[in-house]
Amino acid sequence: MSTVATAFGIENALEKLGVKEINKGTSTGSNFFSEGEMISSYSPVDGKLIGKVTTTTREDYEKVITTAQTAFKKWRAVPAPQRGEMVRQFGNKLRKLKEPLGQLVSYEMGKSLQEGYGEVQEMIDICDFAVGLSRQLNGQTIPSERPEHVMREQWHSIGIVGIISAFNFPVAVWAWNTALAWICGDVCVWKASEKAPLCSIACQNIIAEILKDNNYPEGISSIINGDYKVGEMMTTDQRVPLISATGSTRMGRIVGTTVAERFGKSLLELGGNNAIIITPTADLKVVVPGAVFGAVGTAGQRCTSTRRLIIHESVYNKVRDAIVGAYGQIVIGNPLDETKHMGPLIDKDAVNTYLAAIEKAKAEGGNVLVEGGVLSGEEFESGCYVKPAIIEAENHYEIVQHETFAPILYLMKYSGDVLDAIDIQNGVVQGLSSAIMTNDMKEAEKFLCYAGSDCGIANVNIGTSGAEIGGAFGGEKETGGGRESGSDAWKIYMRRQTNTVNYSDELPLAQGIKFDL
Repeated sequence: MSTVATAFGIENALEKLGVKEINKGTSTGSNFFSEGEMISSYSPVDGKLIGKVTTTTREDYEKVITTAQTAFKKWRAVPAPQRGEMVRQFGNKLRKLKEPLGQLVSYEMGKSLQEGYGEVQEMIDICDFAVGLSRQLNGQTIPSERPEHVMREQWHSIGIVGIISAFNFPVAVWAWNTALAWICGDVCVWKASEKAPLCSIACQNIIAEILKDNNYPEGISSIINGDYKVGEMMTTDQRVPLISATGSTRMGRIVGTTVAERFGKSLLELGGNNAIIITPTADLKVVVPGAVFGAVGTAGQRCTSTRRLIIHESVYNKVRDAIVGAYGQIVIGNPLDETKHMGPLIDKDAVNTYLAAIEKAKAEGGNVLVEGGVLSGEEFESGCYVKPAIIEAENHYEIVQHETFAPILYLMKYSGDVLDAIDIQNGVVQGLSSAIMTNDMKEAEKFLCYAGSDCGIANVNIGTSGAEIGGAFGGEKETGGGRESGSDAWKIYMRRQTNTVNYSDELPLAQGIKFDL
């Protein structure tokens, strides 16, 4: 363990989470140990080995699914409010372990410590939301056209929910899915990113303790480890009716097609190419922090990260200079140090992608306002620290049309009214998050109307990055169309059933059909 990590309490955090000695194999959800190959987890913070986990073999996978199937038969029979009580206990346990889990998220993934704590807080929040929802999984009563008949709609558990999550939110996205799936009576099998596997071990340890304390089957929550080949075991498995997958559009296209071929359901949260429109009336005190955090928070590795600023020509120079000036104040370094604004990219492959994107933007005619590059020196020994870049560009550039998971911000002008800016914003294949900065009510309403933003998330006077769990999270077009977290997102984890009850002494048929015998 590195001295830097020890100084920030990581060693103690790993011990509290039960992941300090993960080097001889790990449970994949049941009380057995895998014989698969080892995955080594290296921190992008200092390049040090944190620990190792074993990959899931086909034999392991079959044991996990069998265990989950058995657990589902028992779990679905537990009244929903009692399922909510289990989730409440899980949320309370997360409150107690928020600090060590947040530290692990920061150290294994590379996001700032405050963002690590914030991610765990999202887990706590979705548990609170799910607890209340466990008493509100309501159907409806529907008027029947036949006398002395009643129609009802109700919702049933669907079974095993397969969750495939990405490295950038190594714990929160899992919780968004599991908290809702659990109160709906489903069981979950989670394949976390192989780039942050220890976070999944920590979460599994936490929920396993809660399940044991309540004498619930361990198969309610299981994990499997490995690369895309392990994920394919779930996406092709008829026994897993729902796959919730978060990641790239390329990955989502494969998952969605595979699951559709077997008539399963998929919930896809894929790429974003998010823009902020800045109008002449925008308040710079709101614009600058919203745009800068959106672009450099999590080192640009959020699906909601701000990639484009679409600025009215009348205020372009003022906004550009303010954003460039703010970039000069960004402090980069060890993300567990709360004085640092930005940590590293996840690995050197991500660094190479970032560098290639900058060169591509230059080749297409982009004008670099803030130079990027890889940082060197003892503090940056992992080789994963880069400088956030700002480039003047046009929306039609190929590289601008592409999502680069790195801190690269493209600036572009618009003239005319807000509809011109909206056309530019919508002129990409992704449709996740969007924002407008304006003090003009008409502009704000046009942005939010049927002809406005085509994204799943549309904000006024806040940035594109981040979301509250009370609202449904997701996007349109190549973002996949899925919705997670709040609102009525719970319905994807259940199956709808229409019931008709005849309490008369006759059998009238629908639409007045006569069938006399």
